Amino acid sequence: MAEELLKDYNPFDIFDAEAERLDRFFGGLDEAGWRRPSRCDGWSVRDVLAHLAGEELYNQAALDGTVQDLLARLAVEGVSGYNDFNEWCVESRRDLPVEDVLAEWRSKNADARRRMRALGPEGPLDTMVGPYPAGRQAFHYSSEYATHADDVGAPVSDDEADDRTFWRVAVGRFALAEQDADVQVEQTADDIWVYADGASTTLSYPEFVEATVGRLKPRDGLDPRVVSALRCLA
Repeated sequence: MAEELLKDYNPFDIFDAEAERLDRFFGGLDEAGWRRPSRCDGWSVRDVLAHLAGEELYNQAALDGTVQDLLARLAVEGVSGYNDFNEWCVESRRDLPVEDVLAEWRSKNADARRRMRALGPEGPLDTMVGPYPAGRQAFHYSSEYATHADDVGAPVSDDEADDRTFWRVAVGRFALAEQDADVQVEQTADDIWVYADGASTTLSYPEFVEATVGRLKPRDGLDPRVVSALRCLA
């Protein structure tokens, strides 16, 4: 079962670690640091923070059981779909002092992490796809936080790099299975073999992670069909 891929990891500890990484990084930035381009097309580091702060509207609604109310509110604002929501989160905070946006994210995210941990791995959250276990949702949130930490260049120490890659591989494989993606993945001790739509390739663990979150850069011998099939967390 796909859940077996995640059994050795605590989703709430991982979520805490990735949130703390971003918090440390954001807390040390000067004005030039906030303006620096991120790895997200068209977004500065400050925009990534605004995106994360805005997403807490959804995270809090999932905990409060009010996701449909939030969607109705967004519809009134003319916001429909994930991309629209992302841009709205950024634009609606663009004129606010960055200190206020950081304080908003810190407060709401800390509350969400505390409440999710209290629910436990199987505690239900209200989501756009219906009730969903808090533990699995924490894995999804952790993947997004890790991705955005990489997007803005938040440091990862040598001591934690391997373990961080391992859990991200596990979450990527879980997400592919959860979505019933039309892709075959075989993990060995050294790399990951992937087959999709008549094409196959071998990826390193970091490359596989980057592919699952839509950040893998083209290289010789890398078939775009495989890259497309692996994107499941972005």
